[in-house]
Amino acid sequence: MEQDRKRIHKAGWCILVLYICLSPATFAERPVITIEIRNHLFIPSEITVPANTKVKLMIKNLDSTAEEFESYELNREKVILGHQKAVIFIGPLSPGEYPFFGEFYPKTAQGKIIVE
Repeated sequence: MEQDRKRIHKAGWCILVLYICLSPATFAERPVITIEIRNHLFIPSEITVPANTKVKLMIKNLDSTAEEFESYELNREKVILGHQKAVIFIGPLSPGEYPFFGEFYPKTAQGKIIVE
């Protein structure tokens, strides 16, 4: 009898763990924004993301030369070699504007993230 109670208790915990692990929130993906580096420009140069949400930036460098995604406000910097891509996670962020630039071509490679 006691052994049956322990099995039922253990099974209950297993079901609870499975429910938590398989809940829809577990599979909800964070927003993914793609930014291309083309001719030493960020395209698009301005993106809008939701406030208080983690966001995945997929940076694709279509140029043959390296570029660095850098933002003092976001506390991020990442070198992306030519014809390569990189992932940068940002957020959750408060509403506002967060500029970013290319360290290697700062006069042309500029952009901003608008958080609403």
